[in-house]
Amino acid sequence: MPTRSEAYKSLLQVEESSENGTLIPRALLILSSVWERSIKKNDKLVMMISSKNITVFHGSKAPKLSITRYMERIVKYARCSSSCFVIAQIYIDRYFSKNGGYLTSFNAHRLLITSLLVAVKFLDDRYFSNAYYAQVGGISTQEMNRMELEFLFSLEFRLFVTTEMFVKYCEKLDKVDNIGEYQIRRPIIRSNAK
Repeated sequence: MPTRSEAYKSLLQVEESSENGTLIPRALLILSSVWERSIKKNDKLVMMISSKNITVFHGSKAPKLSITRYMERIVKYARCSSSCFVIAQIYIDRYFSKNGGYLTSFNAHRLLITSLLVAVKFLDDRYFSNAYYAQVGGISTQEMNRMELEFLFSLEFRLFVTTEMFVKYCEKLDKVDNIGEYQIRRPIIRSNAK
């Protein structure tokens, strides 16, 4: 079993993305893989149920850019620490835990750029303006501002993440290649009840 620091260090190792040859930290490749699987699963199931949980994070149509390519774009231009992506994942899990809903192709990109923006502001010493992140994310500055506020209020501005929680997520990510254990919180559960 790796020590806490070993799990985090292994996640920082840079690997080449299979999609376009970009160098990207292992943690982000794992996260994007987990997100891709979760989105695919939830998109299939969400068609079978009526979803009333439409939020400011839902686009009118699913972006053509895969979540993996979107993460690569963010890594390239946002220049934030890899830790921010882990923290962003924790925030997204908190968001779904508190508000319900599911990660789908209609909300994943907007939730990612918003949670990352909030994580960067909370964690990193230096970061870009909301207008810059909006440009990186392919949305307007007005949308970015609105989504940031909605996200913060949804989390009740509780942004602190304990070291133990951070390490727990790092360890889960570190294991995902071997046993596929890590999942985005609150996957859709199919119900036969009417």
